[in-house]
Amino acid sequence: MSKDLSGNAVAYVRVSETETRLRLAGRAAQIAAIKAFAAAEGYKINGTFEEHESGKGADALDRRPQLAAAIKAAKKAGGPIIVSKLDRLSRDVHFISGLMVHKVPFVVAELGNDVDPFVLHLFAALAQKERALISARTKEGLKEARARGAKLGGWTAGSEASKRQAEELAERMRPILAELTHLPSARQIAVELNRRGIKSATGGQWSSKTVTRLRERLTRTQ
Repeated sequence: MSKDLSGNAVAYVRVSETETRLRLAGRAAQIAAIKAFAAAEGYKINGTFEEHESGKGADALDRRPQLAAAIKAAKKAGGPIIVSKLDRLSRDVHFISGLMVHKVPFVVAELGNDVDPFVLHLFAALAQKERALISARTKEGLKEARARGAKLGGWTAGSEASKRQAEELAERMRPILAELTHLPSARQIAVELNRRGIKSATGGQWSSKTVTRLRERLTRTQ
């Protein structure tokens, strides 16, 4: 955004409903990043809107009342909405595009003050494409492993063959976990993996425990 947008602004933060302690830490980190950015760029924060809804799907804005309120407040103030990271708005290109029709500037502290809406679309599109490619590669890797006769058992299976298979599967998961480092808890990572349709080592759903085991295995094999 150009410098002439400096002045009145509103802040928007979005946090998970799960695990209160981690939720509060995530909220504090977002607010701190927004305040530091606003001070450096000359913005005055006139209000902070905090969302606890995921807001996924075509009607995402309808299920994000605080974002709708932030848009209304920003229009009244004549300034932008500031978020700490792009994923606090969304990582979905369609959703980002939908926000632009409201004619309210969005400033992402992590990306800087000179990123225009077109570039925001590019960042969202790249993130969305990267997630799709990682998911496809993971699913293909699991398919190939099964075709070779690999038994995808638990992370702590006892035989040497099972250990090797678990290590191979863990390595295929490494880039996906690296992508999800912005999520503050193993439980939230498990929710995202399940949302993407990625199966755990046993072929079932992920949990905070299986995510933690995966992290531990990857740490040992670094």
